[in-house]
Amino acid sequence: MNSENFSLSEKIVSTAYVRQGSQARRGHEQLIRQLLEQGKCPEEGWSESTVELFLSELAVMDSNNFLGNCGVGEREGRVASGLVARRHYRLMHGIGRSGDIAAIQPKAAGSSLLNKLTNSVVLDILKLSGVRSVASCFVVPMATGMSLTLCFLTLRHRRPKARYIVWPRIDQKSCFKAMITAGFEPVVVENVLEGDELRTDLEAVERKIEELGAENILCVHSTTSCFAPRVPDRLEELAAMCAKHNIPHIVNNAYGVQSTKCMHLIQQGARVGRIDAFVQSLDKNFMVPVGGAIIAGFDESFIQEISQMYPGRASASPSLDVLITLLTLGASGYKKLLSERKEMYLFLAQELKSLASAHGERLLHTPHNPISLAMSLDGLQAESDKAVTQLGSMLFTRQVSGARVIPLGQEQTVSGHTFHGFMSHSEAYPCPYLNAASAVGIAREDVTLCIKRLDKCLKTLKKEGNAAKSSSPAAPSGEGTLLENDQ
Repeated sequence: MNSENFSLSEKIVSTAYVRQGSQARRGHEQLIRQLLEQGKCPEEGWSESTVELFLSELAVMDSNNFLGNCGVGEREGRVASGLVARRHYRLMHGIGRSGDIAAIQPKAAGSSLLNKLTNSVVLDILKLSGVRSVASCFVVPMATGMSLTLCFLTLRHRRPKARYIVWPRIDQKSCFKAMITAGFEPVVVENVLEGDELRTDLEAVERKIEELGAENILCVHSTTSCFAPRVPDRLEELAAMCAKHNIPHIVNNAYGVQSTKCMHLIQQGARVGRIDAFVQSLDKNFMVPVGGAIIAGFDESFIQEISQMYPGRASASPSLDVLITLLTLGASGYKKLLSERKEMYLFLAQELKSLASAHGERLLHTPHNPISLAMSLDGLQAESDKAVTQLGSMLFTRQVSGARVIPLGQEQTVSGHTFHGFMSHSEAYPCPYLNAASAVGIAREDVTLCIKRLDKCLKTLKKEGNAAKSSSPAAPSGEGTLLENDQ
């Protein structure tokens, strides 16, 4: 209510009580005013009541919620289900216009304000997470793969003769298909093995640039966040190489916002060389539903050019989800999540190392990967050719999600390209292994229960292997049984 309505309320309810309510309302409004003034994530998180009041205020600014609105067009924010309307806080017009996803909609001042504020708050979080010099970003209602495609399509207009994208290999289908979907030919550069780690082969990248000709290369497409034993690309060296040859550089930073090391690599790469844009997922970094990403960069005009490539209006749901989340967490809450994730990484590494040792395996030494860990499965491979893949199946049926079991010698054809040793980021990695990751939001209980169930599975498989060798009946694996004994 405004001041006039509060004054009128004093004729109905005690003046003291109404003034107390007015003061409470001003407390909410003060937080909203600071957000509008600063465009930054609040240091302390808001209450749900403040967030809901703010969203309600935005919604009444959109034409579909005007009390006297008379809509005679084809897009009037009409929604048949009240449940759907409430799910979206009655913000029905989406974001952007037909020519620019970042443009303001005349019919939807509230949704447009939501979009601008979300991009501003997210930019603040990217800076807080380590990329201090990032100039611009926007939330796009597509996951990481399609967002990378949008970046490549934008570069097409700048480099119309280019047909190749140089890509240090990482075995993840969406980033590979992003290049194919954009109409370019990926040039896969195999990684080099250094100890247990798979690292960027800089000499091979340089050779490819010289072989293909810089003018024929759309960009170098590098990666930060990845599954061990693959580690983040050597971004500083790649960025310097791109600057030297005047080749654009796009970074797949899928779940790297949660890692200060990944963000530092991007910051340093931009400082010493060239990074045109870096793309990150909303769900992996901010614990919101799948469906959104952030495209960010150091040249505001180029990021604006990418946003203008998006055809038509777009869903506001990813922007709404991440704004609600960051207002609720606040900067301090998000920093706390990042700190807890680092602690869980150390705990997970310690537990996996102990388990590996108990089973005659080892934790692979991958110090350059700040999120993912890998444990060898040599002993399991020796038991049986099928034992490694069976472990993956057993973990899945025991509700251990996210752990990846990588056998030797897999082949996979993706969009016409055959990868040897698929999922291991290498044509011939020396051993099979199991992945686990310490990602934002992971709890100590997740690690403890995973290790307990993994230990039980390894013991079962070893027992079955011994039984098979002695030609005695194999012990039952227990697949699909109840979980009470694992809890």
